[in-house]
Amino acid sequence: MDLLFLGTSSGTPTRGRNVSALALLEDSGKGWYLIDCGEATQHQLLHTPLTLHGLRAVFITHVHGDHCYGLPGLLASAGMARRQAPLDIVAPAAIEPWVRATLDMSQSGLPYELRFHATETFTGWRNPYVRVAATALSHRVPSWGYTFTEARPDPRLDIDRLDQDGIPRGPLWGQLMRGHDVVHEGRTLRSEDYLLLARPPRRIVIGGDNDRPELLREACRDAHLLVHEATYTQAVADAGKNEFGHSSAAQVARFAQQAGVPSLVLTHFSARYQNTPGRGLSMDDLRREAAAGYKGNLFLARDFLKIHLSKDGIPMVENP
Repeated sequence: MDLLFLGTSSGTPTRGRNVSALALLEDSGKGWYLIDCGEATQHQLLHTPLTLHGLRAVFITHVHGDHCYGLPGLLASAGMARRQAPLDIVAPAAIEPWVRATLDMSQSGLPYELRFHATETFTGWRNPYVRVAATALSHRVPSWGYTFTEARPDPRLDIDRLDQDGIPRGPLWGQLMRGHDVVHEGRTLRSEDYLLLARPPRRIVIGGDNDRPELLREACRDAHLLVHEATYTQAVADAGKNEFGHSSAAQVARFAQQAGVPSLVLTHFSARYQNTPGRGLSMDDLRREAAAGYKGNLFLARDFLKIHLSKDGIPMVENP
């Protein structure tokens, strides 16, 4: 599983950072998932190997523009690229009428189906590769975090159970092995019931905008990595009385340490923090504040940073 950051600024883009977007890549190299889609996300994709044909699903954390304004354009471009496969979009309920109205107004007919799932009533999403759950967070508007859990870590068929249940050898076994549920003699056979897993599944938690990191405590149980916003340092948060509903680096670090999350990636940085130290507030200020409260693997995201999560859950930066 790889994480590829497409936008790491908060609110507005800067010369070095676009607004929020993050890609989660499957080990197969074929499919990927988009978490948030700020303006110009499709432009960021042009600098990566990712294609809109390989996009399996989109997950929007909340309705603020820096997290969703790029969605209609990306969907229209996928249509112009002759995408045919349906696309699932998990998002707050208000996103669907807005996207459909925008596409209708611009006469952007799509050659593929959009399947919306409202986060307010979301009970989970799964395919043969990942399972996704949502956690309600605290922000100025309803916001959610998403937990991505590997569906089939190094699977092998439970042959004894297949034989015991009278499942004939052949194509049915192959489909179950590939993670597909199948119907046999009028009953549905769930792939997960017939697989033996060689190791614990990798789990990544990706939070939306949130001023209470502790709301992710249950989601972070057994998680290997947490991605969370750290819009500013604690001093800036205190000066503004945290009126915008964001977390400081200190808050997130303290939570991650208490929750025992082994790896933490901070993102969604205010434009006031510059990459160059010595010119007012800098990224070093955020790093020092987080490092003071968190002793695990700490990363500060930047656009196009790629982190590979090994099978044992250890993160490795692929493009330092």
